[in-house]
Amino acid sequence: MIERRRSGIHGWGVYATRAISKNTRIIDYAGEKISNRESLKRERTYLRRGHIWCFKLNSRWVRDAAVGGNVARFINHSCTPNCYTQIVGDTIWIRASRNIRKGEELTYDYMTDGEGHIACKCSPNCRTMI
Repeated sequence: MIERRRSGIHGWGVYATRAISKNTRIIDYAGEKISNRESLKRERTYLRRGHIWCFKLNSRWVRDAAVGGNVARFINHSCTPNCYTQIVGDTIWIRASRNIRKGEELTYDYMTDGEGHIACKCSPNCRTMI
């Protein structure tokens, strides 16, 4: 249903290999489950390299896709995404927010908290910091 390829947004991206219907569960965002405190330490290193690998499950726990992650970690941010995330227990699902065409890059809004360190590249005029 999906594959990793080079992206015009940032580095690698994830693309639909077939049409995907709205609300379809596409993939889970896998990674090591770590404490929020540990995440803050690791994120400093990742941000210096221009990456966001940690996804907050709740106020205590985070998934670090740099350790044990899958292809979902390459889904890029967009301010006008075609996917959304749904947290069910300890699982983070990436779901289609609309019908997605074959060959289209998958994106979701990272909804980062705190000070943004990386410029969004979802469009040439975007000024959002993630």
